[in-house]
Amino acid sequence: MDPLAQLVGAGLRVPCLDGVDRVAVELDQAASTQIHPEVASRVEAFLPRYSSVHRGAGFRSRQATASYEEARRAVLAFAGRTEDGPDVAILCRNTTEAINHLSYRLRLEPADVVVTTVVEHHANLLPWGRVARRRYVECSPQGTFGIDDVAAALDAGNQPPALLALTGASNVSGWLPPLEEIIEAAHERGVPVVVDAAQLAPHRPFLAGGGAVDLVDLDEVIWTTPPDREEAGSPNVIGTVALHAAIDALRDHGWRAIVEHERALAKRLVEGLEGIDGVRILGPTAHQRTGTGGDAVDALPVVPFVVEGAHHALIAARLSAEFGIAVRHGCFCAHPYVVRLLGLTKTEVDAYRSEVLGGDHRNVPGAVRASAGLGTSASDIDALLAAVTTLAAGGPPPVPYRQDPATGDYVPETGREGWRGAAFEPGAACSRG
Repeated sequence: MDPLAQLVGAGLRVPCLDGVDRVAVELDQAASTQIHPEVASRVEAFLPRYSSVHRGAGFRSRQATASYEEARRAVLAFAGRTEDGPDVAILCRNTTEAINHLSYRLRLEPADVVVTTVVEHHANLLPWGRVARRRYVECSPQGTFGIDDVAAALDAGNQPPALLALTGASNVSGWLPPLEEIIEAAHERGVPVVVDAAQLAPHRPFLAGGGAVDLVDLDEVIWTTPPDREEAGSPNVIGTVALHAAIDALRDHGWRAIVEHERALAKRLVEGLEGIDGVRILGPTAHQRTGTGGDAVDALPVVPFVVEGAHHALIAARLSAEFGIAVRHGCFCAHPYVVRLLGLTKTEVDAYRSEVLGGDHRNVPGAVRASAGLGTSASDIDALLAAVTTLAAGGPPPVPYRQDPATGDYVPETGREGWRGAAFEPGAACSRG
């Protein structure tokens, strides 16, 4: 199984502790993918014409403005919207900024209720807590919930919710909630819906049909004016051009090919990890992810796991330093969800919280997350499985690893170039998130 695209940087070799430079295996795609070559080419072609957009009389400014607005139209089309419709695409730097922006624009009152879920990334939890009260949809031990769970949360209490905010795909387990049914249930109750599609967008069609799913069903409240006032200052023109190119690249690959490729990767990944002694995957099981029964679920090729008796940060460090395999570890900015997937008790969580408040992150709970995408091949998955098999069997490290109490991360004690210096910078920590 070859990758669907050779992303920029494919074939890059990274130093490992045994002195061998290995081809990097990038299984941290849920955090950020490498650049698609079509994106790199279009950005490179645009750079000579780069200029400030809007209100500029110069030729380059006009060209940059045209590219910027073309990208806005591409975003609308990607979201299943029409250029002449009532919707406006507001271009933000990231999902966190977008949801914070939206939480302010919706003009919620402190007494309003926002229904959200324990599966959410912090970006879809914290902003709503600043402007309203939250009511939560709980999840099962496998990290899933159903339409009945959402309906119960919508109907609970004496006050109908002002909003339902939920993820389109978990950044931790890759699980895909049944969005269409959930949104239909919310709309039947007159509740508008916000979907955090940061994980969903690169892997599946953004919306199922013309207007079948609303990212926000409050057009008359939010988008009554053009987008200019929402994009104050000099916008990220180059990033917008790149976004347009990425949308075109996904369209050119075709959603069917993308879904088939990623389902095959997910099956190979989750079944392989479940077959390793001492390894426990979190979230939906291999049976649920690949089965067709009543408990079957759809999920992206994103799988969190733990190795019995081994710290998640040490496993991630060893995969990188000894095998050239990039993964992520920690709680993935979704602490409530990971706590539930790990099955931690309140007493355990309180103990960890006390240590963190004292500046000690060594025992912060978490997992290792392997995530694949367009640029991932079957051999990448097999490399991870072989490495995890070695680590789970108790294979000794070639050098000692030292844990930094301030971050919880492990770094090999070696003079090998590339493994000192920036490794202990506070911003380099994985586990804090």
